[in-house]
Amino acid sequence: MTNGKTAIFKPDGKNAIHDGIEHAPGAGKALLDPTDTVLLLLDHQSGLFQNVKDVPVAELRANVTALAKLATLQGIPVITTASVPDGPNGPLMPEIHEAAPHAVYVPRKGEVNAWDNALFVKTVRETGKKTLIIAGVWTNVCVMFPALDAKAAGFKVYVVIDASGDPSEIASRTTLARFTQAGIIPTSANAVICEVHRTWNRPDAAELAELYTMVSPNYRAVMESYRKAQDVAVTKEKTGGPARPAPGHAGRRGTATRTRSRVGL
Repeated sequence: MTNGKTAIFKPDGKNAIHDGIEHAPGAGKALLDPTDTVLLLLDHQSGLFQNVKDVPVAELRANVTALAKLATLQGIPVITTASVPDGPNGPLMPEIHEAAPHAVYVPRKGEVNAWDNALFVKTVRETGKKTLIIAGVWTNVCVMFPALDAKAAGFKVYVVIDASGDPSEIASRTTLARFTQAGIIPTSANAVICEVHRTWNRPDAAELAELYTMVSPNYRAVMESYRKAQDVAVTKEKTGGPARPAPGHAGRRGTATRTRSRVGL
């Protein structure tokens, strides 16, 4: 969460951007504070995936992986767990711990609700964070139960709907209604990335842009077309004439400053 030697966000409860530019006072106060956030990825297991019907499983997995990579990039704690992984629910998807090597796995003793597990709750509390971003399978059970309990315990809770999955559309809609009634905030993987990102004026802008291509694959085409146009313009400026890049040339990456000018929402 740093831009050179300056922290982009500071743990002061204000959630203001610190990048050397004057920003509007109070902006960001209603958004996710990366300094007070922990990511809980629950029961993303191969057996449970086979029963997910409200979102394409490939899309779900890509969104989960993007969140894990975001957490690694921004230094956000990650806690994972699984429901009876040696049974039909199956093992956790490996992409999570590959993308987030710092993630802490908490084994359970058969509890359906992770919040019933004393070690899991202890691990969450020991992070010192009061904002939870939760995703998991199924949404109406493995996410719903700990989300409700965490909210009752005083945590601010976000649930990433497209990084979670349910066995039917009606289950998903019912769950979403119950979340909102309980004061739990539904969100999307793309929104989480944007809220943590906040500004392109940072040295990791290109890495963040890559995360957008995971949750919105067509964004890569936007980046590629813009890079191509920039390369053509640079070549033309250097030669003083029309640029003739090689067919299929995809462009080249520049410095962090140049990359920030090439990508953006």
